[in-house]
Amino acid sequence: MASRWAGIRRGGAAVVLLLLTGCGVSIPADPQGTLERVSGGELRVGISHQPPWTDITGSEAPSGIEVDLVEEFAGAIDAEVAWTPGGEEQLMMQLQEDQLDMIVGGFTDSSPWTSHAALTTPYVETKGLDGSTAKHVMATVMGENEFTTTLEQFLLDQDVRL
Repeated sequence: MASRWAGIRRGGAAVVLLLLTGCGVSIPADPQGTLERVSGGELRVGISHQPPWTDITGSEAPSGIEVDLVEEFAGAIDAEVAWTPGGEEQLMMQLQEDQLDMIVGGFTDSSPWTSHAALTTPYVETKGLDGSTAKHVMATVMGENEFTTTLEQFLLDQDVRL
């Protein structure tokens, strides 16, 4: 009897998947259309100071490892980067209020901001002076899965070395 119900559930799941495919629903999706909006447009990026990942000192343009990665990603989707410097808390609030598309600032996968942002898959690991491993990520708007997976794929295709 249990195997009969399992077969019915699998069949039902297959029907739902076929219906969604037939309706033109793509997975992953961006409910707010972030990837579509920024491609060929403006990529709004929050940046906090965390050398060597990000450096926003002085009157010059931002620099650092993650700044270079964001600029390359923007080029890959034909977007112009609009940088917004600030503290992490301020930037996370702007991300939640849809004023930013992503944030960089040397975040790791142990970031306390997981309730405020979607964190990418780690794209590089570093070793601390104490021998601990840090897995570096970037923060994006929650629920904008197509944008996040496109960024993740870009990051994973890079050869980031320190």
